[in-house]
Order: sequence, then structure tokens, then C-alpha cells
Amino acid sequence: MKRTALVTGANRGIGFELCRQLRDVGHKVWLSARNPEAGMAAADELGVQFVRLDLADPGSIREARSVVGPVDILINNGAILESGDLLSVTGDAIERSVRINLEGAIHCIRAWAPDMVSQGWGRIVNVSSGWGSFDDGLGGPMAYSVTKAALNALTVSAARTLPPEVKCNAICPGWVQTDMGGAGASRTVERGAASVLWGATLPDFGPTGGFFRDGRRIAW
Repeated sequence: MKRTALVTGANRGIGFELCRQLRDVGHKVWLSARNPEAGMAAADELGVQFVRLDLADPGSIREARSVVGPVDILINNGAILESGDLLSVTGDAIERSVRINLEGAIHCIRAWAPDMVSQGWGRIVNVSSGWGSFDDGLGGPMAYSVTKAALNALTVSAARTLPPEVKCNAICPGWVQTDMGGAGASRTVERGAASVLWGATLPDFGPTGGFFRDGRRIAW
């Protein structure tokens, strides 16, 4: 069945490739980005729809909701990676990370999940990271790892709140060859995006409230 999907932070990297993969399996795709020029160019390249959405601005998210309307699939992909440990990272960097990596996802879920509940079907994927895993030691820069751990917590809370027909999972795409991951990363963009696509296209008997990579449950 053809569904409507929205991917945040999708003008490049995993988000861009995920839009391609969602398009290729027959879904209508909205590619969102903060920068309208970059976002429109990316959407035109793929032949999908574009909507401006700034995850740091709840008003922008509400405006995007009014443009896009209901969606069946929401991919909370947009994020920033700020450098520094607990003592060296700047306060501004911490605040930006919380606004974009965590609060942006919260506002997007609140904007689009009610329609999924009403229609009795929905898939929400929070693109997370192994650096957000307590089991894996919360590696990486502090602001990034802590906000990704919080995103994982949001996943559990959302799955508990939403009915089972609306599935919400956190998915780690792995260390991917993007601007964020770097050229030395071990996984291609295509493979990383495919890990996320799995969660976006789960069957009715699929899981909710879990943390996965490549369709396999991983430790929190």
C-alpha cells in the first residue's frame, strides 16, 4: 500500500538516501530541511516533495504540519553533532543539541502522531546511535550521546503512550559514511538508510518501543 512519509533533516546523508529508498518502494515522500535552497534542490533531484522544517523552531514544525497534512510514516532523522566532553562543550552547543536532537523529535511526534492514532496505522522511527546506549557506555561527544540516550527514552515513552497500531522504534544506522560520520566510516549510506527503512515499513505484527540495527534488537 502506498503511504505518505516525512523525513526530517533529509537534504543530504542518511535522510536523503532514505527518501530515495522510500520513494523506490512506492511511497509518497516529503523531504524536509531547514535550508530551503538545499532542501528544494535535493527534493528535485529525487522527484519528491519538499517542505521547510527547522527542528529548532516549534513554529516551523507547526507550519510544516499545515503544509504536509497527515503522514503515515515519520522519520525523525535530523540531528547535529557538537564536539566536546562534559567540561569542554559550550552551553550554546548543549542547548542546540537538546532543541534539535530531542525537542525537535518530540514536537514532530506531537504534530503528526494524532493523525496516525485516528487512522489506526502509523510508523515512527527515531534515528538514534550506539553512542546513545548505556550498555555501550555513551561514547562520543557529550551533547550528542546524552541527547541520543534521551531520544531512546522518548521512544519507550511514545510506544507506551501510542496504540500498538502506531509503532515507534529507535534505530541505529551504524557508523555511516556521511558528512557527520566521515569518509572512514564502516558502513555505506545505502546500508545505513536500509536499517532505518526496516522500521518505517514494519508489518502489523512488528515490534514497537525497541532499539534496533539492521532489523536486530540491540542493547539500550
